[in-house]
Amino acid sequence: MDQASWRNLLLMNQPIITCSPDILGGTPVFTGTRVPVQTLLDYLEGGETIDDFLEGFPTVKREQVIAFLEEAKARMVASAS
Repeated sequence: MDQASWRNLLLMNQPIITCSPDILGGTPVFTGTRVPVQTLLDYLEGGETIDDFLEGFPTVKREQVIAFLEEAKARMVASAS
């Protein structure tokens, strides 16, 4: 199994987002970071790219961003059905 596959496997076994009163007062952040998920949404809403976001917040992994967006998409599709 290559390194990317191992990383994906690890991500599947942990939450994408963490909410803890000890981290930014419970603001939802990417797991293992102090980067609020809202920051990603603000970047995308402002016309920035995922690469721009990752450059500004190197503690967040691309796989986390993709997993978050895939989960958000799945929830939106499910709620529309």
